[in-house]
Amino acid sequence: DLGGFSGGDEPDGCAKLLTSFLRAGPVADALMELLEVRKGLVGGICNGFQALIKLGLVPFGRITQADENSPTLTHNAIGGHQSRLVTVRVASTLSPWYVGNKAGDLRVLPISHGEGRLIADESLLQQLADAGQIATQYVDGHGTPSMDVAHNPNGSLWAVESLTSPDGLVMGRMGHAERTGDMLYRNLPTTCADPMFEGAVAYYR
Repeated sequence: DLGGFSGGDEPDGCAKLLTSFLRAGPVADALMELLEVRKGLVGGICNGFQALIKLGLVPFGRITQADENSPTLTHNAIGGHQSRLVTVRVASTLSPWYVGNKAGDLRVLPISHGEGRLIADESLLQQLADAGQIATQYVDGHGTPSMDVAHNPNGSLWAVESLTSPDGLVMGRMGHAERTGDMLYRNLPTTCADPMFEGAVAYYR
């Protein structure tokens, strides 16, 4: 799992560190061996998602060199850090990370980031949607994907909160599923622990 604020949450801070580390020859080779030979899982949350998308592991499932047409995560549309709870809708259960969900399930997750806005070509977003690689989306109170900052606080296109690789083995998301569970946010409407990690454990069993 990739994530955290080891780069001080400076612009691209942790993502740049992780990307440089994971592009190093022996590490990159081992990572691709994990995915292609052993069919292992890779997950990235928040800064980890940023690193995975810079590497190309999401949405392409392989390490690539980014260019001006590559999807990216950039500064939130409001130009500042967002720290709050959001509601996301499960759009696809292609990935082993999401097998504990059903399409249409709503989850309440905390977010805390300054660079979570997904930008990509419309044609690529359509391809990802058709392939089931858009796993979750920010939604309004009716469960409808939304571009309203009240529901999609970073302004991600197509309200994308998480993406997967074509085979679902690699997953990146902005919401902190690891910060959910009983006895948290007791004064706010929320849901139970996200089953994402249970799905990963079940995959290895």
